[in-house]
Amino acid sequence: MKKIVVLTGAGMSAESGLSTFRSSNGLWENHRVEDVATPEGWYRNPELVLDFYNGLRRALINAEPNAGHKGLAALESNYDVYIITQNVDNLHERAGSSHVLHLHGELMKVRSVRNEKLIRELSSEECDIHLGDKAEDGEQLRPHIVWFGEAVPMIEPAIELVSKADIFVVIGTSLNVYPAAGLLNYVRPGIPVYLIDPNEVYDPSGRVTCVIRKGASEGIKELLKILHK
Repeated sequence: MKKIVVLTGAGMSAESGLSTFRSSNGLWENHRVEDVATPEGWYRNPELVLDFYNGLRRALINAEPNAGHKGLAALESNYDVYIITQNVDNLHERAGSSHVLHLHGELMKVRSVRNEKLIRELSSEECDIHLGDKAEDGEQLRPHIVWFGEAVPMIEPAIELVSKADIFVVIGTSLNVYPAAGLLNYVRPGIPVYLIDPNEVYDPSGRVTCVIRKGASEGIKELLKILHK
């Protein structure tokens, strides 16, 4: 069974009503990215950061996987599919995808500020975290998110997956955010690379072999037709 590895970005979940991580004006849900997605922002105003992610979780709980998410899950009937996502939502999992690697963390999880391995999963019924809420080690809980300026611990497993792909697919990402954008450099020579995005995306690696200029849902429909041929 051929192995398909898929890299997804914010455009993957946009059709589900979730905001993209960083807009052209540097705002995310009307907040400066520096205030809510950096370690410095956390140390300046942890209460603001916690409230911000509480709001994102409530939005995620009310969102549903779109046809694109479901299309990728359906690929598992004929392929060995692994998804590497830059998104922090859980829509891939809720759509039925079995193998999802989150590069930038997971919105429905929180962890100790001291020990990043002390992770707690939140439920849809209890999804808010406040100052004073503690991890098992007695330290404050923070979002289990990789903020700008922090290391990306899952990049090595992602590189290994990409290096073994028989087919590589990029969906809804600008290829501007590193190290995720650099994953294209690990695709083996001769492997087909599909890029799905309604916007023009610059491929710094030169590895893309087929561009599908559509949104995630329609683009994946077209990809399925191509693969089935």
